[in-house]
Amino acid sequence: MIQLFGHKFSSYTWKALIAFYENDIAFDFRALGPDQPENGEELARHSPVGKFPLLVDGASVVFEASVIIEYLQTFHPGPVKLIPAEPLAAIKMRQMDRVFDNYVMNVMQVLVNNALRPEGAPRDPWGVEQAKGQLDRIYAWLDGELAGREWAAGRDFTLADCAAAPSLFYADWAYQIDDKYRTLKDYRARLLARPSVARCVDDARPFRAYFPLGAPDRD
Repeated sequence: MIQLFGHKFSSYTWKALIAFYENDIAFDFRALGPDQPENGEELARHSPVGKFPLLVDGASVVFEASVIIEYLQTFHPGPVKLIPAEPLAAIKMRQMDRVFDNYVMNVMQVLVNNALRPEGAPRDPWGVEQAKGQLDRIYAWLDGELAGREWAAGRDFTLADCAAAPSLFYADWAYQIDDKYRTLKDYRARLLARPSVARCVDDARPFRAYFPLGAPDRD
C-alpha cells in the first residue's frame, strides 16, 4: 500500500491529502511527531532534506506535493482528473499552482517564521511588513483573476485547488483577506466546503493551538 509521510496540520501535507481524498485512493498515513519516532527515521532515510509530505509506493519515492499529485494521477488514476489533458489548460493550472505555493503560502510563512523565533532572537518587522504588502498584492490579483471561475483554473477542480485550499486557509489566519476581495473570499469558502478539504480541516482541529500567530475562532 502507498505510504504518505506527513502531519495533519501541515499545509503541504493537506495539499497531497486532498488529492488522495478526491479519488478515494487507499494509503497508509505515517504521522510525523514525537510519538512516532520511527516514522521520522523512515522519512529521513528517503528525503534528502527531511521535508514532507513524502510518498513511498513500492520502489518509488516521491516528494514535493505537486509532484505527488502528478504521480497519483499517472499511476493511481481516479475519476477526478486533477491535471487537465489539454496542454494549454494544464499550463494554466500549473501556473496557478505555483501562484498559491510561492506567492501565498511561502509569503505567509514569513509571518509565521517571525512568530516562531526563539525568545531573545531579533524579530523582523521590516520582513513582516514586506510580506503583508506582497499578500495584499496577490489577494488583489487573485480577486480579479478568479472572477467568473468556480475553481482556480476554470470549471473543474484541479491540482491548483489542492494548492489553494491550505494556502488560503492559513494565509487568511495570518493576514486576513479584506472584505473588499469578495470573489477571493467566496472562492475560499467554496474550497472549505468541498468534502476533501473539509476532511483536512477537521482532521487538523486538534492541532490548532500550535498555530504560532494564534488560531482564530472560525473555520
